[in-house]
Amino acid sequence: MKVWRWILLLVIIAALAAFGWHWVAEDPGYVLLRLRGWQVETTVVAALLILLLAWALLTVLWRLLRWPFGAFSRRHRRVSQQRLGEGLVALIEGRHGDAERDLNRASRLDSLRGPALLASAEAASRRGEHGRALEALNQAAHSAPQAARVLRARVLRRDGKPAEALALLVPESDKGTLTPGGWRELALAALANGDIRRARDALDPLQKSGALGSRAYAVLEAQVLTATINAAADGASLNMLWSQLPKVQRRVPAVIDAYARRAASFGLTLPAMDEVESALRREWSPLLIETYGTLAGDDVEARLRRAEGWLDARPNDANLLLTLGRMCVRLKLWGKARQHLERSLALAPGAAAWEALGDTFAGQGDAEQAQRCYRNALVFGRGEAVTPLAQSARTGQLDTHPIAVEERDVHGVPRLRE
Repeated sequence: MKVWRWILLLVIIAALAAFGWHWVAEDPGYVLLRLRGWQVETTVVAALLILLLAWALLTVLWRLLRWPFGAFSRRHRRVSQQRLGEGLVALIEGRHGDAERDLNRASRLDSLRGPALLASAEAASRRGEHGRALEALNQAAHSAPQAARVLRARVLRRDGKPAEALALLVPESDKGTLTPGGWRELALAALANGDIRRARDALDPLQKSGALGSRAYAVLEAQVLTATINAAADGASLNMLWSQLPKVQRRVPAVIDAYARRAASFGLTLPAMDEVESALRREWSPLLIETYGTLAGDDVEARLRRAEGWLDARPNDANLLLTLGRMCVRLKLWGKARQHLERSLALAPGAAAWEALGDTFAGQGDAEQAQRCYRNALVFGRGEAVTPLAQSARTGQLDTHPIAVEERDVHGVPRLRE
């Protein structure tokens, strides 16, 4: 389609040129120039062409005359651009001292002053030189005021001054003129300062801007909503807050976990369990299955039976086995607890499983093995090697191979394995 447009445009230009040539050929005009005995006669078209050629010649001569005088400024521009590039590379590589030096030198060129000073402030902040970063931002504010404000708030927040960062961004947020980076810094500073309302208010413009990727925004949103739920004063305010949240936000696992734990702390165990079970039916979540097993309540036996039903479909889920083991410990079913916990450790070793297994041995009166499990939980958290259990303490030869799960198609027909 674009090719036809160009062809049409060329045809129109050719037609106009043909008609124009005939119009000029009928009467090309007459120009007479006299100066001190000199006399020049020509047509209007030729006079225009002479003027254009003279203007082009004068332009070339002027640039040739200026070239020697502009050599220094061109070299300064080239060197500054080179230093800016080297400084940005050093900043990414973590050579913050070299980055700050090169970027400060690059800032001597007016056209690069704002970006170079901003990057220099970031390098100084990463080195822990927050004072030097603020000095660079004072200078950068003349060239890039909004970017300097956002970066200043970030430096203040990193320096442990979220209140000052929040005060810096609040006036712009009230006007609705903050940049996407400013809204993100406002949310983080408000969270660190305990101002949950402002943190929540920053989510909507940040989402509309699309500046953060879906994953990064989801993490920030979960942090803000979790803090909002944890700040609820009582069960009534918690339920009101939960009912006002959009359905999409009420399906985030971290948010459901925060609500369930907060509701359970107010004695609202039944609503907490309903939300967790509904979420697990929609989508399996290792976080929520752990929440399901750790929440307080008198319905542990019913929860255990329900979770054992899930084990049929997920026999190789270490988190589910850990949850089953914890609930068995609470019910003092030591044999079943050891079976689930040892298999969980065999599939995916973890400090929590070692600790629960220690509770199992302690409940059976085996203090030596309990201490060994507790020690393993500590050393595993430090990344050190754990001590195997004594052979006499094991329930037998444990099968650590994953259990094959039957696969079915959409019609419920079992699939043959290759």
